[in-house]
Amino acid sequence: MADPHIEVVDDAAWLARAAADRIAEVVHADGPVTIVPATGETPVGTYAELAERRARGALDTTGVSVVQLDEYLGLADGDRRALFGWMERTVLTPLGIDGDRVRRLPTDGDVDAECAAFERTLVEDGGIDLAILGLGTNGHLGFNEPPSDAASVTRTVELTPDTIAANARYWGREGDVPTRAVTLGLRSLLAARRIVLLVSGASKHAIVRRALEGPVGQDVPASFLRQARGSVSVLVDRAAWEGE
Repeated sequence: MADPHIEVVDDAAWLARAAADRIAEVVHADGPVTIVPATGETPVGTYAELAERRARGALDTTGVSVVQLDEYLGLADGDRRALFGWMERTVLTPLGIDGDRVRRLPTDGDVDAECAAFERTLVEDGGIDLAILGLGTNGHLGFNEPPSDAASVTRTVELTPDTIAANARYWGREGDVPTRAVTLGLRSLLAARRIVLLVSGASKHAIVRRALEGPVGQDVPASFLRQARGSVSVLVDRAAWEGE
């Protein structure tokens, strides 16, 4: 366990390139790798950079498998709000990752029981090589909302008003945002061999500072990155780090 390595870059474009470099290092070095990719706006540029490298033959993704980080509950098949659809558009298709190399979170039936089985299988298969994470304005990772402790497991969750408000910009209004979700637990994420946290924009200034410099605890779930088992790299643009 070591303190996260923090790198401050000029802007979102630099962030995307630097993050793609870190991810490509893992893909090239480790052979078959299991990756957890966050959805949301911040990593989109990174995934586009990786796709461009793949298109010109500079990145081979045939050994990459993907584990889904989070998903809304209560959506019908094909619902535009599904996070799997977002992941498919921004990660899976551009990077040529076939469906048989993707492990989706359960959303039907006895979801809590299926989540427990999902986590057991993940551990049995060797865990996560790389988690690519974003940072919620309330300090969440995935949908591990505050308060979530470091031992929290893959499970169903109720989304906080902060998260619902933040996600409303994607779907039009707060009433369109699902209120329940399923998320990979902090226990699995913190056990990843490598974690890359991407933070962009002045709106994330207060929370990134709390996560990296404030008390470690369940009120800011991202603060547990300072106790992660593997290596943690934080790539943060100047607007987020300096609040400008």
